[in-house]
Amino acid sequence: MADTEKPRVLIADDNEPNVELLEAYLAGLDIETEIAVDGQDTLDKVAAFKPNLLLLDVMMPKLSGFEVCQRLKSDPATSGVMILMVTALNELGDIERAVEAGTDDFLSKPVNKFELLKRVENMLKLSSVTDEVERLRRYIEAMERRGE
Repeated sequence: MADTEKPRVLIADDNEPNVELLEAYLAGLDIETEIAVDGQDTLDKVAAFKPNLLLLDVMMPKLSGFEVCQRLKSDPATSGVMILMVTALNELGDIERAVEAGTDDFLSKPVNKFELLKRVENMLKLSSVTDEVERLRRYIEAMERRGE
């Protein structure tokens, strides 16, 4: 992500009121947002929109959030996308499944605005640092190849 680009956040939820609430909570942040309405749409939008952060509902049509998360995290092209699962599920088993699928964080509904904003801000900062580390790694490798 270049310094002039806004961070991109993809909201994946099939429930329109939930999407509207998340959009309203995030409205004060300097970010670009996009919406996905089911699991397959989420995978397609991640490929096209290239978000820094995915707010991912677990219970969605076509593919569950667990399946989407697992696919994204197992693909080198999308494994760096930060994933915050936002769900009404809050049983210990659900949290364990989310972690096993590769989620970076977990937030239970009903969503607390302050908690959501702090997690989003922190995850976007972490995403930015991770991107910078990857750029530096590639630069060092290129310099080392030149020196060979």
